[in-house]
Amino acid sequence: MPLNVTALVIFIALFVFITVLGFLAAHWRRGDLDILHEWGLAGGRFGTVVTWFLLGGDLYTAYTFIAVPALVFGAGAIGFFALPYTIVVYPIVFVVFPRLWSVAKRHRYITAADFVQGRFGNRWLALAIAVTGIVATMPYIALQLVGIQVVIAAMGIEFQGNWLLSDLPLIIAFVILAAYTYSSGLRAPAMIAIVKDILIWVTVIAAVVVIPIELGGYGKIFASVPQAKLILAAPPANGTGAYSAYATLALGSALALFLYPHSVTGVLSSDSRHVIRRNSALLPAYSFLLGLIALLGYMAIAAGVEKAPEFAAMFKQYSNSFAVPALILWAFPSWFAGIAFAAIAIGALVPAAIMSIAAANLYTRNVYRAFIAPVCSDRQEAQMAKLVSLVVKLGALFFIIFLPLKFAIQLQLLGGIWISQTIPAVIIGLYTRRLHHWALFIGWAAGILTGTGMAYASNFQSAVYPLHLAGYVIPSYAALYALALNIVVSVVLTPIFNVLGIAHGRDETSDGDYTSDEDRAMAVPGMAAASGAAGRR
Repeated sequence: MPLNVTALVIFIALFVFITVLGFLAAHWRRGDLDILHEWGLAGGRFGTVVTWFLLGGDLYTAYTFIAVPALVFGAGAIGFFALPYTIVVYPIVFVVFPRLWSVAKRHRYITAADFVQGRFGNRWLALAIAVTGIVATMPYIALQLVGIQVVIAAMGIEFQGNWLLSDLPLIIAFVILAAYTYSSGLRAPAMIAIVKDILIWVTVIAAVVVIPIELGGYGKIFASVPQAKLILAAPPANGTGAYSAYATLALGSALALFLYPHSVTGVLSSDSRHVIRRNSALLPAYSFLLGLIALLGYMAIAAGVEKAPEFAAMFKQYSNSFAVPALILWAFPSWFAGIAFAAIAIGALVPAAIMSIAAANLYTRNVYRAFIAPVCSDRQEAQMAKLVSLVVKLGALFFIIFLPLKFAIQLQLLGGIWISQTIPAVIIGLYTRRLHHWALFIGWAAGILTGTGMAYASNFQSAVYPLHLAGYVIPSYAALYALALNIVVSVVLTPIFNVLGIAHGRDETSDGDYTSDEDRAMAVPGMAAASGAAGRR
């Protein structure tokens, strides 16, 4: 593709702006960045508005902007499973995650594995949760860099035959990301998320208004989409077909989304449990945005971008992932394409920064401090986290440059299955510790092995596993099948360990740590009046 100078200039200008913003963020809501709680959680000072932008920038990534329309473009209606799962997840967040915030605030927990260690008193179970989070996050970061790679190519920046030059823009973006993350910690992506989200909203709203006008309206768009891509195929007589796959993908993804380390980091950076509840009500606005983004896949079909000669090489290299950049180049002038591509690239840097910080928090607290240097100082702990955040980004860059893209996609597919196996220890653990900590550990291992085996059975091409049961075929999200086994193993082994006299670990939390003063006042008659009187005194 020829070099698009106008788009490139605007892209670079916006990139420079957010780079400066990233470094200035170190002085925003100033704290001692030599303390991990300040560097990795911004001191837990973010209110409703900043948390809304942070979680929006964290969860709705550049890969979402690229991959969801690409899935709709290639596979059709099943790509819309992302919509119900981002709706189902917020009631779960509203109910569950204020409890995690409260207990984390009380005991200065920084990661979900910190909570598991405190709740069950088993550092090996905590290590399992930490390693699961780190491994699930690495390919996720790599896929964010794919978003940058695709839009850079869309602007005509390519150096065929020289891998170093062809990947140089990606390396530069990585170095900038690494530098301001190291310098500013979580404050940098939080500040940049505000710019990113504004650009994304502008881009998407312009797209869903302008492109249908150019294509003759939504009626013509849907009329041009093959029927097989408009609706899910009817299930066969001996099974549930795409129906169960769609439903379980939505449910399983909803259960797992906020257990990813970057999601937990966003939650724990809030300044109160009420901020989390407010955002549970406000974040569905992004689900509406996601629906509009998904429609871009149908618009790309209607525009016939894959048939355009100028895009043939890009589709050959990036497959359906080039659908949205091609649609933007087809529909908009170069100056707006520059804004849109900058929005996607910045939309990659924000979650990549948060993910690397979250992975660094996990390693530092639950590997380095727990097993290697238990008496390290706060400064040493923070310094280790900063270094690990660089290593994590370097690993993600290695994935993209030296390994086929399919490896990162396959590992990210496995990541969703793996992170789901932390549900019993983290989510169930927020409500009860009756499950024995060694039973949870063995259940986790059983779920990991089973889920991985199911993905292997599909040659790592799909997270949906067709379960054959009494003559019926029930294709469902492998993570849920593995999770069901995980829970069964944990429940069955708990009384066995109890009978054998294997003691439960020490629980350093108490019931009151999981609720706020207001919640306790509402639960206990008369406490509200007593609390008010005490306040007046």
